[in-house]
Amino acid sequence: MHYQKSLPRLPVPKLEDTIRRYLAAQRPLLDDDQFRNTEKIAEDFKNGVGKQLHEELVVKDKNNKHTSYISVQTTPFSPWFDMYLSARDSVVLNFNPFMSFNPDPKPEYNDQLIRATNMVCSAVRFMKTLRAGILEPEIQKAHPLGSLLVSWYGAYMVNAYPLDMSQYFRLFNSTRLPKQGRDELFTDEKGKHLLVMRKGNLYAFDIIDRDGNLVKPSEIHSHLNYILSDETPAPTSPIGVLTSENRDVWAGLREKLIANGNKGLLQTIDSALFCLCLDDEAMKDHIHTSHNMLHGDGLNRWYDKSFSIIVAKDGNAAINFEHSWGDGVAVLRFQNENFDAAVSKLTIDAMEFKKGGKEQLKKSKLSPDAIAQLAFQMGFLRQYGQTVATYESCSTAAFKHGRTETIRPATVHTKRCSHAFVNEPGKHSVEELKAMLNECSKYHGQLTKEAAMGQGFDRHLFAMRYLANTKGSALHGLYTDPAYSSINHNILSTSTLTSPAVSLGGFAPVVPDGFGVGYGVHDDWIGCNVSTYPARNVHEFLQCVHKSLEDIFTVLEGKPLS
Repeated sequence: MHYQKSLPRLPVPKLEDTIRRYLAAQRPLLDDDQFRNTEKIAEDFKNGVGKQLHEELVVKDKNNKHTSYISVQTTPFSPWFDMYLSARDSVVLNFNPFMSFNPDPKPEYNDQLIRATNMVCSAVRFMKTLRAGILEPEIQKAHPLGSLLVSWYGAYMVNAYPLDMSQYFRLFNSTRLPKQGRDELFTDEKGKHLLVMRKGNLYAFDIIDRDGNLVKPSEIHSHLNYILSDETPAPTSPIGVLTSENRDVWAGLREKLIANGNKGLLQTIDSALFCLCLDDEAMKDHIHTSHNMLHGDGLNRWYDKSFSIIVAKDGNAAINFEHSWGDGVAVLRFQNENFDAAVSKLTIDAMEFKKGGKEQLKKSKLSPDAIAQLAFQMGFLRQYGQTVATYESCSTAAFKHGRTETIRPATVHTKRCSHAFVNEPGKHSVEELKAMLNECSKYHGQLTKEAAMGQGFDRHLFAMRYLANTKGSALHGLYTDPAYSSINHNILSTSTLTSPAVSLGGFAPVVPDGFGVGYGVHDDWIGCNVSTYPARNVHEFLQCVHKSLEDIFTVLEGKPLS
């Protein structure tokens, strides 16, 4: 927490900048008549109701200098937490993502019992370092905020920039509790025990002794060995499956459980350091791993825990985490430290593109992330003949209590470039196509920098709409415009977290006709892990993305498209 007090505050963007960025993101999605209509509505918002809402938001922000305008938790104003905690959909598929670990470099350590023991020990060591106040602050080597960092104890002088650490206290002993209308986050740091699930049965034992130290690893090993050899059959009604329910339904069922004398047992679950799920099946491939770690069959999971470590029969391991309390940045740090130490209708497919990666793209002075995003735009155009709303998550952890901002990768530049590659491959010279790639990369770099600096438009518009709702005001036409609904119906929802500890990660689509795209650009290859529901064909989409990447790298090698 060394840098927390000196972290800059998340800025509320200027209203005119937000409207300009919003219209720029709408341009490739609308025809001329639709765009003129949306432009007119947006200008009216900027000069009228929007101006008033923006000014009120700025006042709220000034009155809550201890936090950010998106994370403020004053009744009745709590935009980001409300978005998650008031959602009544199941957390499974709709919110919880997963990140799977690479195998341990020592093959014998990938035995299920040994791996589970090692991971529990590593997790407790991480927790102890965190709570003792000696966990090193999260530092990013290079940062797009540049000169804004002058106040950060001279961190800018050594090109190392601290990130917000406020989410970390919810990592351990935390659970999302189902409540009617709006859930609650519960943390009880007094809990010393681990929750273990196997075959839908629940077990608990202390992993911290009375002095606050990790119990002997041999003791943890012994407990887990007992659980793995326990022949108790799976329960006919495994209670963990209730955590996959609609939140109001689960809240009602939980109240009945408590009324029937189960309050203490539920408290044991809620206050456990975390959940360890020991699965009885081995993973066949990436696809099987993704399905199991993202959702499984619901019997051997407690989806409400802040995070669960899942260890399969063959030692394959992953983290599945509840999203309301925090973002991938905090979980990834924990995962890195650890490493160093209706469901059936979801289709998942994975792809590895082996011909190029960061090295080749950097030689061409192109942003690897921009090219991956362009390949998704090209792939969708090739498959469906259109450009659609696209979401790319960007962390704003460089600010106090920052969460995320949206990068909008579908732009007029990607649309033009995609059409040139997909629909007019013989019409443009190699140099013209290279110039288009460069333009896409440059503009995407600008959008990324703006988002990381808290200068996107999505969170600002979201907070003003939330403010209007809390006041009971009628929503302005900007929010009822079909174009606003359309840009927030993110058919391509994308996220990247590249780490030496993580082999693959993924999440479900955010809309019924969408794709959930987890991807990573590595030194010499590009990987995608994509999910979809029956409305879309995920296998064909990945073939189209693969073809798009082939075409891009063909052009970068100076060869014309066939």
